[in-house]
Formats: sequence, structure tokens, C-alpha cells
Amino acid sequence: MVRSKKPPSSDPRWAPVPDAILDHVALPGILEAADVEAASQRLKKALLERALGAELQHHLTQEAGSAPPDAPANRRNGTRPKAVLTDDGTVPLAIPRDRHGTFAPVLIPKHARRFTGFDDKILALYARGLTVRDIQAFLHEMYSIDVSPDLISTVTDAVQEEVRAWQTRPLEPMYPVVFFDALRVKIRDEATVQSKAVYLALAVLPDGTRDILGIWIEHTEGAKFWMRVFADLQARGCRDILIAVTDGLSGMPDALAAVYPATTLQTCLVHLIRRRLEFANWRTRKPLAVALRRIYTAPPADAANDAPEAFAASPWGHQFPTIFAAWRRAWPQIIPFFACPPDVRRVIYTTNALENVNRQVRKTLKTRGHFPTDDAAIKLIWLALRNVMADWSRPSPTWRTAMNQFAILYGDRFTQHQAQDDQSLSPRLAHKNPDSPSRSGPSRDRRHLGTSTLAPAPWHLGTLAPAP
Repeated sequence: MVRSKKPPSSDPRWAPVPDAILDHVALPGILEAADVEAASQRLKKALLERALGAELQHHLTQEAGSAPPDAPANRRNGTRPKAVLTDDGTVPLAIPRDRHGTFAPVLIPKHARRFTGFDDKILALYARGLTVRDIQAFLHEMYSIDVSPDLISTVTDAVQEEVRAWQTRPLEPMYPVVFFDALRVKIRDEATVQSKAVYLALAVLPDGTRDILGIWIEHTEGAKFWMRVFADLQARGCRDILIAVTDGLSGMPDALAAVYPATTLQTCLVHLIRRRLEFANWRTRKPLAVALRRIYTAPPADAANDAPEAFAASPWGHQFPTIFAAWRRAWPQIIPFFACPPDVRRVIYTTNALENVNRQVRKTLKTRGHFPTDDAAIKLIWLALRNVMADWSRPSPTWRTAMNQFAILYGDRFTQHQAQDDQSLSPRLAHKNPDSPSRSGPSRDRRHLGTSTLAPAPWHLGTLAPAP
């Protein structure tokens, strides 16, 4: 089979360059890698100086048109040398000047020593877990650029404003599922290094996509801490959470009942089973897990009484009574699981979605002994999360079926927010080109604004009763 040739690319970036221009940049013939790099540097220098000259000419033309007739004319006043750090190394430039000193370049602003792209390289290396000294050594080895650790710290500290904007960005009014979990990070506090808990909240949006709602650092968890977390979520616009999935975080039931009384609290069954299997040896863990599986896969009609009691009456229940007692203690947070259909169970039975995020964050943090401040830890964790969230472009394949079940279980609590989102989205879609529809809904627009009664709820099968 004869393959047809692909048509040439229409991208202007890959348009052919005339040989006359190439002859001025590099000598004809065989070139080595160093010759290609040197030619690229010369070409970049020429392009930057030409663009700066065009900016000055545009400035002089505009100023001449707006100046009074009797005012002295402004004109060029030579150049001044300036070394600029680029992603290919240091480029010496001749920056043009004007007689009146009113010219302010846009391409390379005044007092700027780094070209566009250089800071992004430092942030990318920092987000992958490299320390300041490692980045300094890497830049010297790869690009022959000598930068100070203070410069690298200044570049990374520049994202603090972006982190604060992300931490305070508006949220969706409703989230079907929110997972809460923590990881431990060593942070210096009052001349001592302490292990602090960094709490993350991963939310599933109504369209099935995922988002990290925030980062919170605390020594120990408790009802007061979770009250602050939920109050923060509420102040940023989150009015309702249908199901909150946790791994037995202390103090959360009381705080959740106070701020979001209608929210169902679900315990991670995977972690619950893992902790209960620790009572058995390796030989009996597999058959014991099969016996426990009959409990959390039981249909709703039998889940409340028959399955746990059957396990207690079985030989496994007599051999491991502590397992049955532990299940009974956690039963109020397990009951809501059985009222859900299988498609919803598949979403809420484990916090492994957030555990996977924590695992990727730990890969970035493992090269750090400890952090000097909480802000330093949040900065690196946010950069790591930004890399993780870059791959969250589409929902789970099974979400559509689960979304229908959520609409049946929760009725208006789920559907009314979708209707509001559709109404807010339709005026914007009306102004867009119908030939180029957008895939980003209102939830995704809000997500990237950052560029951060104490009685327990009654847990029973009626909590998730189908809406009339």
C-alpha cells in the first residue's frame, strides 16, 4: 500500500527560512551542536533587538502625534547594554533609548533581567521536587547560567499571590462527592521541626470532573479545625455537599453536622477493611476478606441486620470478635453506603482517588527534609497539585450512570444546581461561534480563577431515600 504524503504544516512557526538569512546566522556546511546553539543565540539576539527597536519607533510616533506643536521632538538616543537570562542562556542585548526617557519596553520591561520562559523553567523544576541548590546546579550544567539561590527563591516566592488567589477562589454551589484526607509534612515551628498534617479536599463536580478545593495545615485534627474548614468552604460559595467521604478523621461528624447538616458522611470501606485484617495472620487474611466482602456487597434490604449478624455467627466471627465489634462501632458511618445503588457505591466506597493524589505529592516532597514555614510547604504542594490536575481533563467513564442515580437519590439538591449552571452558561454560549463549541462549563471556569446543632446527623437507611 502506497502511503500518501502528508500536506505541509500550515503553522507559521514552521515556515521555511530563506537561505540568505541562514547564511548570515551560521556558516554553510556541516555544523556541530555547539554551532547550532551559537547560531540560535545570535538569531534570538537579533530578533529581540529588532522587536525592541520597533517598540521604540511606535512609541516615538505616538508621542509625536499627541505632543503640543511647540514641544521639543523626542528621538532616539542610542542604546545601553543589558544581559538578559533566557531559557537558552544569557543573551547580551543593546536596549534602545529615547531622548526624553519616556520609553518603557514591553517585551523586556525596565529592570527585568529574565526573559519570558526562564521563570517558568525554574518553577517547573521546583514543582518536580528539586531544591534551590539543585536548580542552581542544573541551570549551570545545562545552560551555563550562573544564578544565585536568592534569585531562584524570588522566582518561586512570586507564586504566593497566585496560591492565595487559588485558596480563596469561588467554589461551585454544590458538590456531589468530596473526599477528605491528610498527609504528614515536617515543618519548622518555633525553632523545632514538627510533623504537621496537610489536609486536602478532592471534589467530584456535577459533570464528573475533579478539583482540589483547598489546602489546610494543622497540628492535630478536631471539631474546631473542621469547623474552620467547612466555614471556609461555605464562605467561598459551597452551599451543599451531598456525600463526604473520609477515613475516620476525628471531629468531622460534629463539624459537618453543624455546617452541612444534610450531608451524608461515609467512611472509606477499603481502609476500614485493611485495619480489620491486621487482626489476622497472612494465611487467613484472604479468606477473611472474602467473608467481609459479603457484608459491604449486601443489598440494602439485608445490610442493616442480616449480613453483619451472619458474620458474627459464622466461625470467622467467633475467631475474630474484635473485627465484628470494630464494624459495629463504625456502623453509623457505614449504613449510608448500603442505601446507594451499585454505580454510586463504586464512587464513594474508597478515598483512593485522593490517596493517589497524596502519593504523587509525596514524590515531590520526598527530597525535602523539612520546610521553614507553612507557606513554603503550601507553595510546593500547590505547584505539585497543579501538575497533577493538569491531567484531569475528562470525567470517569462510569460517571454518567452514577450521575443519574444521584439525581434520583437527591432530587432537587442535585438537579437545581445543574439547572442554574445551564442558565448561566447559555448566555455565554450565545455569543460564541457555533462552529467552535467550548468544552469548559461554568464549573471549570470557576476552578481556574487562581492563574486556595452539634448533634450528629441521624444515620439510617432513610437518609438516602429516593426523592418523591
